[in-house]
Amino acid sequence: MTEEVGVVRISGIERDAALRARVDKLMTGAVERITVRPVRSQAVFFDDNGPKGGRAMRCALTVRLPYRPSIRVERSAETPRLAFDAAFTILERQLERYRERDRDSKRHPKKYFAARRAVTGETALRPAKRARRA
Repeated sequence: MTEEVGVVRISGIERDAALRARVDKLMTGAVERITVRPVRSQAVFFDDNGPKGGRAMRCALTVRLPYRPSIRVERSAETPRLAFDAAFTILERQLERYRERDRDSKRHPKKYFAARRAVTGETALRPAKRARRA
């Protein structure tokens, strides 16, 4: 059963309301800091070993961004909460890298601006003088 809570689709932990609330709160907070609105963010929990037991719970977090590859993280642990915490710390780092990359690409001058400065020999940024209209 998949339930969409806010901007996050959560599946696999229907019985654990506290974990659902935590997943929704943290994922929504992480996704809201991105300048581009994601197409979809999703948290999926599943049991790798089934009834056999062991280190079996897997958490897969996916954030899909427009015109970019998806960011996907998977981690396994003994409980769903531990699996989510491990996956979420890695997802936060990847989203931070995405924000840094986006910010750095905006700081570079555009090619026509740089070409004009190279041709005219300008070394410092000066405001352009406008001719007065009569």
